[in-house]
Amino acid sequence: MVSGIRWRGPVQAKDPEQAAILTRERQGEQLRLGFSGTWVTETLAAEETRLRRCLDARELAGLAQVQLDLGALQRLDTAGAWLVCRTAAALRSAGLEVSIEGVQEGHRGLLDAVAARPDPAPPPHALPFPLGLLARVGEASLALAADARALVGFLGLTVVVLLRVAVRPGRVRFTSLVHHMEKVGFDALPIVGLLAFLIGVVLAFQGADQLARFGAQIFTVNLLGISVLREMGILITAIIVAGRSGSAFTAQIGTMQVNQEVDALRTIGLDPVEVLVLPRLLALVLVMPLLVFYANIMALLGGGVMVWVLLDIGPDAFIRQLHNAIGLNAFLVGMIKAPIFAFVIALVGCFEGLRAGGNAEAVGSQTTRAVVEAIFLVIVLDAAFSVFFSVIGI
Repeated sequence: MVSGIRWRGPVQAKDPEQAAILTRERQGEQLRLGFSGTWVTETLAAEETRLRRCLDARELAGLAQVQLDLGALQRLDTAGAWLVCRTAAALRSAGLEVSIEGVQEGHRGLLDAVAARPDPAPPPHALPFPLGLLARVGEASLALAADARALVGFLGLTVVVLLRVAVRPGRVRFTSLVHHMEKVGFDALPIVGLLAFLIGVVLAFQGADQLARFGAQIFTVNLLGISVLREMGILITAIIVAGRSGSAFTAQIGTMQVNQEVDALRTIGLDPVEVLVLPRLLALVLVMPLLVFYANIMALLGGGVMVWVLLDIGPDAFIRQLHNAIGLNAFLVGMIKAPIFAFVIALVGCFEGLRAGGNAEAVGSQTTRAVVEAIFLVIVLDAAFSVFFSVIGI
């Protein structure tokens, strides 16, 4: 029952009306508001304005009791019921005695349901500058911790699925695996090769310019080889893959989530992680070392061309100096990082895709988050690897 409302028996309904009609009758300290016709969303606009005028303080002056007569209502929807309940609440808050009469059985339940809903919470007050900044930092920290916890949980789920598939390799969808290997590997060769070549050119140019001051231009080859094989090759490749393939994973799975295709997979008994995540993750882990090796070669090629032009160091001298400058460890350091970075990029991309909401805007938002998070994690892991290899002397 609506709080503070006194119910009476229904009044005989009038002929059906095709519009919302509001009548107002005042007798001394009593006011009667008659609701008749059709009070639904399509017909409320004009009468709502009149109803607001009836609630003006000047109109309510001298009143003690207000009667809302719903006996002539023919149709009532949620919007109309909310309008009636809002009017009753406003009148009671003005200190008047309010009664709702003539409620028909078909309308009683709707009015009760609308009146039972709690009032929305008032918006929080703006905090002064220091406290407001501290509150925003705290909220962001809590959100970051929740995201990290969810990502770790998804990592655990993915590992469980990987172990399950390792026991039964026949569950791997090889057609999907090969398709994604082509998309994230072969199709990425042009952009990876071009950017790696240009990075090699820039490193060689800057290194030669600085080392020329000490008459040690030949050591430009050493600088180029060590920086490319240990850091720049894998880092540039990982960033390109995160922006290209990681975002594609998020957009593809996010679109499926919006279209309820992921729910359809669960309905027919398929595991979305096994069907959608696993082929993408394995494809990227398998092709990432090949992409890094290709990027290393292209970067060294770009640097070799630059030192040949600037320093007149020919291919033979470049290869001899490179062989003396670097060892197998420098090559392995970069290659060891490749599958780990690939796993992180694919994991973040698929994770954010599965978290996409119910609209296209959410897909774009999650795609942006996936790229930023993947690049952030790649750089953090690269820093951790650098410290680790320095400590163990590699």
